[in-house]
Amino acid sequence: MKFNSLKQIRRIFVAIIGGTILLIGIILIVLPGPALIVIPVGLSILATEFLWAKILVEKFKHRFQSIKDKFKKK
Repeated sequence: MKFNSLKQIRRIFVAIIGGTILLIGIILIVLPGPALIVIPVGLSILATEFLWAKILVEKFKHRFQSIKDKFKKK
């Protein structure tokens, strides 16, 4: 029972920290700042506990790699 509680506390902590960083990244889309760096960091933190975030991180990596490959060919 105690292990389950620690796991839930960790999950909540990751959700708060990752969600806050992700929210800051989204705000930085309209404000001057490195949104394209902050958003993946927030998603990466969330991906340690949440499957939906892990899927988004994988999509982001794939998209980034394809853009990188296009620039390499030019």
